[in-house]
Formats: sequence, structure tokens, C-alpha cells
Amino acid sequence: MLDLQDLDLQLDQVAHKRKSLPEHAAIAELSKEKSVVDRELVTADTEVSDLVREQKKADTDVEQVRLRKARNQQRMDAGQVTSPKDLEGLQHEIVSLDRRISNLEDAELEVMERLEAAEAVQADLRTRADAFAGRQAELESARSAALKELDEQRASVGEQRAKVSAELPADLLTTYQKLRERNGGIGAAPLVGKRCMGCRMELNPSDLGRIKAAAPDVVLRCEECGRILVRTPETKV
Repeated sequence: MLDLQDLDLQLDQVAHKRKSLPEHAAIAELSKEKSVVDRELVTADTEVSDLVREQKKADTDVEQVRLRKARNQQRMDAGQVTSPKDLEGLQHEIVSLDRRISNLEDAELEVMERLEAAEAVQADLRTRADAFAGRQAELESARSAALKELDEQRASVGEQRAKVSAELPADLLTTYQKLRERNGGIGAAPLVGKRCMGCRMELNPSDLGRIKAAAPDVVLRCEECGRILVRTPETKV
């Protein structure tokens, strides 16, 4: 019975270790930090994409005005405009186009600067996201290795438990399991000296007398905690 109790405690310890692996908490904390960076990266990606479109539009606008100015200048240089009034109008339009080009180039430069800043933020966030992903992979690999080792321990101890429990009566196993559930995992305890090692209480003389008089195959219970008492060479009754 004490062998069974020891094996069950080993299984409880394995289960506790599985739940309390440091990698669990590290991965959970890392996931929180990574989710923040991932959200920021999505925002940065969207901003960069919008600015790229805005820059393309600015480039197109500048190019269209430049082409119009070039056509007008070509007409003037080729002498295609002979009317003084039309020539004056064309000259005024070229001046206006120059101002328009200047304004568009300023806007184009401003978009380029914003895009450059947004791309820097995007690159930094992507580097951080990649670092988080790498660290998460390392932690998950370490956790998997630790869980595999614990599962192997659990399987080994489980095999030993099956062999030990097969040698015990079914009704005793049922009682033991109920006591384990009721008493924090300890269903059976040795009687060392005059003390139950389950509740650490010393038995009174009448209980010790009852134990002394009991046959070797009688299942004994501690009057204080109800656990199964197992007599050992250290028992003093």
C-alpha cells in the first residue's frame, strides 16, 4: 500500500511539473508582448501601403503637369502659336504650371519623408516580431522536450503502479482512492513510532492497543484523519 502511495505521489509530482513548467509562463508572457507588436505591425504595414499609393499618385500628378508644360513649351519653340494673344496666354499657363509643379513636388517630398519614416517603423517592428517568433519557437521546443521527458516518467511510473495495484484488493483500492481525493493526495500513511505520518498526530493508548491486537491483514484507519494506516518496522504499539 505504501508503494502505491509513493507511486501516486510521483505521478502527482509529474502532473504538477507539467502544469508549472517555466516555459508555460514564459510563452504566455511572450505571446502578450508579441500580439502587441503584431497589431502595431499590421497598422504600420497599412500605413506604408497607403503612403506608397499616395506617393505613386503624387509622382503621376507631377509627371502629368510636366508633360503639359513640355508640350506647351514645344509649341512655342516650334512657332506653332502665332497669335500674340494666344502666345501670351500660353506663357501665362507655363508660369502657372511651374508653380503647380513646385507645389506638387513639395507635396511629393513630404509624402516621401513620411513614407521613409513609416518604413523605418515598419522595419523595426518586423525585426521585433521576427525576434519574438524566434524566441517563441525556442521556448515551445524546450517545452515540448520537457513535456516529453515528463510523459516518459509518467508512463514508467504508471506501469509500476499498475503492477502494484493489481496485487491489492479492489475494495481497498476504492477506499484508498477516495481517501486520496479527500486528503490532498495522501490516502495511506505509515505508522512511525506512535505517530500517523499522514496527519502527524500521535495516536492515543486505546487506538494503539487496538492496532496491536489487530491481525496483520486487517485494514487499519487513523482515527484522526481517516487515512489507511500501514504498520512498519518503526511502529511502536
